[in-house]
Amino acid sequence: MVAMMRRAHGHCQDPASVTFSVLSLAMYFNGWLSFFITLYYKLPLKQDRTGFHTRDVDITKRLDYSSGIAVLGFSLIVYILRTFDVRVEATRVMVSAPVLALVTTHVLLEHDCVCAMGVAQLFLWARWAAVSRHPSNWKLCVVVIASGLAMLLEIYDFPPYGGYFDAHSIWHLATVPLTILWWSFIRDDAEFRTSSLLKKSKKKTK
Repeated sequence: MVAMMRRAHGHCQDPASVTFSVLSLAMYFNGWLSFFITLYYKLPLKQDRTGFHTRDVDITKRLDYSSGIAVLGFSLIVYILRTFDVRVEATRVMVSAPVLALVTTHVLLEHDCVCAMGVAQLFLWARWAAVSRHPSNWKLCVVVIASGLAMLLEIYDFPPYGGYFDAHSIWHLATVPLTILWWSFIRDDAEFRTSSLLKKSKKKTK
């Protein structure tokens, strides 16, 4: 960071990370938008985080780590509910409560467990991808493998090339195509699940 601050004369600590973070944010926004468009306009369902790299201070670091842990915690809940097909509301609460308690504890105590939770997520999704016969399974496999490789950039850091492009900024760049593919899988999964439920509903009516 010191080398980059000198290079940017204190105006921006990590310009490459800022740029790639914005691109990644844009991909998430696009993912949410396309997902909800799919849900509300394409599927017949009615039938039965922030750029702290610009100038890092204590509050932005806390917000960054807290939001990272919160996203991973929510993703863990989604993994359990989706892969184990948990439908009973009481069971969903019993599954979600301890995960939310863990996330809250880590946020309040300011523990940085983002990497550990990220690795756990990769192993869990990899397990499901290995046994699932999902039609878009290949997208999940690519995301899991590529995310694992990209995570190495966070573990094995290297100094900035030209004063800008360090391991962290390249990691942000890698999240852009991975985010596109991940949201593509989520959209496909929503369509797949809805189609399966409609087929079951039609069979019951017959």
